[in-house]
Amino acid sequence: MAYLRAFGAYLPDRIVDNQELAAATGTDAGWILRSTGIVERRFAGPEESVASLGIRAAKNCLESAGLLARDIGLLLTASSSAEHRFPGPASAIGASLGINGVPAIDLPIASAGSLFGMALAAHLAPAYGNVLVVASEVMSRVVERHPAHRDTAILFGDGAGACLVSSQTGFAEIRDALLASDGDFAEALRLYLDAPLYMDGRTIIMHAARKIPRAISELLERNRIPTAAVEVFLMHQANLNLIARVAQALAVPEDRFYCNIQRYGNTSSASLLIAAAEWRRQRPSPPAGPLVFAAFGAGLHWGALLAAPAI
Repeated sequence: MAYLRAFGAYLPDRIVDNQELAAATGTDAGWILRSTGIVERRFAGPEESVASLGIRAAKNCLESAGLLARDIGLLLTASSSAEHRFPGPASAIGASLGINGVPAIDLPIASAGSLFGMALAAHLAPAYGNVLVVASEVMSRVVERHPAHRDTAILFGDGAGACLVSSQTGFAEIRDALLASDGDFAEALRLYLDAPLYMDGRTIIMHAARKIPRAISELLERNRIPTAAVEVFLMHQANLNLIARVAQALAVPEDRFYCNIQRYGNTSSASLLIAAAEWRRQRPSPPAGPLVFAAFGAGLHWGALLAAPAI
């Protein structure tokens, strides 16, 4: 068995609104809002890195869990914007936390990395005890290198989230997860070395709008849980219009989907855990019903995870 014990998050101080971004990309602030639902996002400072953001989120998560770093048995770190080919940020985060010797594994999966990390943590927690999942992104530096690509530059922000999965206790039990990948469409969303981020927006939206609802529906059906019974849907914050389309496909009111993309933009793999951390801070009491997490990202990778109130 594995439980969700705590979430954590960290957002940089610098706020970049649509007016500032429109000036940098030669676009219109109103168009950015209409296209994405984003009002503002956070950009990391020059002294901040993927690892330093992740460390702040990890410490916030541990504080929320009431645990010390030495209680961690395994560290999983998701990022698609790490500054180096290798080493990845996982070992740097582990070293800063003072847990050298604890295995630290990198998951270089854009957007869906935190969901895959949570699902892996659920399987590994019985062997490692407490598994810390960290997702950290500094996407601003990716898009700032090529600001002319306005359709992608307007989407992204920086931030980090964390999740503590425990084999012993938590506020919700992880019941099941469904993960999937399809490399036939990998070229539709890619980031080569020293090249701009490329996204075939139409293809990505089409696949995400179909695959996310299907994954959620299949997961709920095999666990005999009606969609109406889900307390909250926590999704990767890719685009407000996409979240609305997923809600419509599931015949679920949009207000059942927690959204903070308006304030933070798309923070790639970090967004799911940042949203979960905010949701949990706003609702600290035990959940009354099932929780569904879902994400879609480059690879293509996608999936959903089901948690329910701990008995």
